[in-house]
Amino acid sequence: MTSTPAPFLPYGRQTIDDDDIAAVTQVLRGDWLTGGPAVNAFERALADHIQAPLAVVCSTGTSALHLAYGAVGVGEGDCVVVPAITFLATANAARYLGAEVVFADVDPDTGLMMPAHAEAALLAAQAAGKRVKLLAPVHLNGQTGDPVGMAELASRYGAVVVEDACHALGTSYLDAEGVSHLVGAGAHAELTCFSFHPVKTIAMGEGGAVTSTSPEMDQSLRILRSHGMTRDPALFQRRDLAFAADGQANPWYYEMIAEGNNYRATDIQCALGTSQLQKLDGFVARRRHLVDLYQDLLAGVPGVRPLGRVAGSMPAWHLAVALIDFDGLGTDRAAVMRALAAQGIGSQVHYMPVPWHPYWQERAVAGPAIPGAEAYYRQCLSLPLYPALQDADVVRVVASLKSVLGA
Repeated sequence: MTSTPAPFLPYGRQTIDDDDIAAVTQVLRGDWLTGGPAVNAFERALADHIQAPLAVVCSTGTSALHLAYGAVGVGEGDCVVVPAITFLATANAARYLGAEVVFADVDPDTGLMMPAHAEAALLAAQAAGKRVKLLAPVHLNGQTGDPVGMAELASRYGAVVVEDACHALGTSYLDAEGVSHLVGAGAHAELTCFSFHPVKTIAMGEGGAVTSTSPEMDQSLRILRSHGMTRDPALFQRRDLAFAADGQANPWYYEMIAEGNNYRATDIQCALGTSQLQKLDGFVARRRHLVDLYQDLLAGVPGVRPLGRVAGSMPAWHLAVALIDFDGLGTDRAAVMRALAAQGIGSQVHYMPVPWHPYWQERAVAGPAIPGAEAYYRQCLSLPLYPALQDADVVRVVASLKSVLGA
């Protein structure tokens, strides 16, 4: 009699229930597949949930970053400060607009760009004759760095803050007075960008959003989201074409007033997103429990330590990261990952420093050294984390990891 093998545990996956399927089915049976009421409903629900005045939904987290950078006026001649440890999109969105990028170092224990790292990169860019327009802190793994300090730094240097919170839907943090702020509410950033990829806290298949506190910024985001065009008569410039003899706007008329893209999200995506939002608090609580369990079980394992914690940050964990001294243990990360996979355990690395990629080696503005980013990258390993993961699964993951490491 053969035993049933244990199921494979990926490093991340979506959690889809019958109510999510019903929400999507309702859209498919309705009149609108895109540009309909489900889009507006999701934007209202998202803004309400994270206490943001305004929210614009879009097709991906990458498009959210591109829209946000464009809305604050990033363009040729500008420079954007980006942490060395992040996904490519944080830097790429600046290049889409013709701007340059200078990479900042990060804390080796958290992977987070702190204000001191950002200032060092900013000063390096200035020394190279570059004008820094924007700071793009990344709430890596779901944890904030220092949003208050980053806002103060931006103010001192005449820059703006656009947060990459693609890992951090549901995260909050405390300011110096002990007041709690939700990421995306806009207390210490001009704009905040989110992602709803299947491995993120809520899933839309693909999807993103930008939150803001400014009606003018919200209007710019919406124009850029849809080819740079508007149907608002107040914004029309070609009055000879826009208006009939009686002074009313022609019913068919629209104008392209900016260089935009088709970054719209569909009603199908947004129906799923709205259904998932109703479970966000439960998803966040479950992820926190699982990360705490990992931390307890990994305590005392030779050569392994949990991710550093930032005081005052209450993360909605996107990833469960272990920092492993592979060299000290006499092994290498690739061998460990393959051995874990052979035991049905998925893992991943988030991320290789972006300035090491060939494209960015040739194009980034010369910035400070990045020893913290290198140290973080050499040791980080993302272990399975998603709401459907059971406590027993975490026990199995840690047992497998200890076995593979010979601990």
